[in-house]
Amino acid sequence: MPRLIIDSIRDLLGGWRDDPHTAGLSARAIALAAAQTHLTSGYDVAIPQYIGRPEFLEQVEHLAADVPADFHEIVLLDSKQNAIRRFTERSQRPGDPAHADAQQMLQQQGGIEELASMYDRLMATVESRPTAVVVPSTNGAVRDTYRKLLAELASANR
Repeated sequence: MPRLIIDSIRDLLGGWRDDPHTAGLSARAIALAAAQTHLTSGYDVAIPQYIGRPEFLEQVEHLAADVPADFHEIVLLDSKQNAIRRFTERSQRPGDPAHADAQQMLQQQGGIEELASMYDRLMATVESRPTAVVVPSTNGAVRDTYRKLLAELASANR
């Protein structure tokens, strides 16, 4: 299943570091257009994305209704403390430039306190979305989390 990684799309936009917010909105618009193309061609699409405000989620939901396609909201979730720790550890390891970019942007926006606020906004969004399903995500248990995700999708499609 194609995954539309919005941060990867954003990275393709010239000068995105000068205005990450505007670039992020542009990347989301591009992702919606790509999702529409995939869905109307008969393919499934996954858009893994942190959603702290429901606007983009609502746009994806409307797209699915217009196409039409099934729409599933699945939140991979760990505790607040573990999520912060996992982000911090991931950002300290060399490798994926997206992790370094995320750390740099977070530092510009308030550091760990902002990360804690982001978690709270995610939880508020989840609580406002009655069809959202939470799948527990445990550090180091990627296969188990993936099995739970697939099981959730299978049960939703029955």
